[in-house]
Amino acid sequence: MYQKECNIMQQYNVGLIGFSIGGQVFHAPFILGNPSLSLYKVTARKADQQKLLAERYPDTTAVLTVDDIIDDPKIDIVVIATSNDVHYSLTKRALEAGKHVVVEKPFTNSTAEADELIALAEEKGLLLTVHHNARFHSDYKTVKRILESNVLGPVVNYEARYDRFRNFLRAGAWREEDLPGSGIHYDLGAHLVDQALQLFGRPDWIFADLRKQRESANAVDDFEFILSYPTRKVSLKGQMLAKEPTTRYALYGWNGSFVKPGIDPQEAALRNGKFPHLDPNWGIEPAENFGRLSILKEGLDVEETVVSEKGSGQDFYANVVSALNGSGSLFIQAAQARDVISILEAAEQSWREKKAISLIDKLIAY
Repeated sequence: MYQKECNIMQQYNVGLIGFSIGGQVFHAPFILGNPSLSLYKVTARKADQQKLLAERYPDTTAVLTVDDIIDDPKIDIVVIATSNDVHYSLTKRALEAGKHVVVEKPFTNSTAEADELIALAEEKGLLLTVHHNARFHSDYKTVKRILESNVLGPVVNYEARYDRFRNFLRAGAWREEDLPGSGIHYDLGAHLVDQALQLFGRPDWIFADLRKQRESANAVDDFEFILSYPTRKVSLKGQMLAKEPTTRYALYGWNGSFVKPGIDPQEAALRNGKFPHLDPNWGIEPAENFGRLSILKEGLDVEETVVSEKGSGQDFYANVVSALNGSGSLFIQAAQARDVISILEAAEQSWREKKAISLIDKLIAY
């Protein structure tokens, strides 16, 4: 039970810390579209950020410091959409100030930090959740539906990947620096690990390959995780040098296979300034991104195009509101996000020691 639980018509004031791509694209549009949330204050230090905020969110106040949000008694929920290095410190400050907290993934840079924040939130009776928004992507939701249908029979191999092409380093980008929580394994890999845990539960062990392949790269820009289950192998991959499109998901089972190209369309729409609550076709994938199911059924080869599920990023904040109102349980538990960090730490240990790392005693939510 959360200390600030109110009646179901309660409107919550939100303070958004961070108005670069994370805050602009993945948080502000969805907060605006939820009638139970008010985008009350946003940290916007740069002139272009202040201009964009005034144009798109005229009822929102731009502030210059974190203190203007955390110390404001009118703010109920603090959303942290900053660089990874301050997720822990800002979340701790907000919880200590009595605020509910939404923090961008990855949750923290270490399992120890995650454990401390979870204990603090529980002590204070506050909501703490992590924005693992890839659970609301059309491609993942489609894969989940295929698995739940059992049309493939027992699935023995599962592959998921995030491949991009950028053969240069972005000057000044913190994700490109040799820092805790940097590298695409903490960025894109965190999504894939979270999805795998949701689909299959706790793996027995992990073997990882982490590389820096671009010229002068300081952070990991190519990763592969092998998660081992008693009867299944899960392979999660990502790279920055994939010029040709690759298959996003591939599932191989006793009855056949399912492959899914393309990528969820929501990010592209958000980057183009669209608002989910104003678009009746939000989250619908184009037909060229539909998956292909190929199975053996009653001795016959059957092939079928599978229409994708609708992406639904708005479900994240809808769930936060329902959890605060006591009308639903929190969908993304902080303990689940903590386990993602534990696996990422184990992946780095695996690569350092060049061996598989047991996960039996490392996870608490799975």
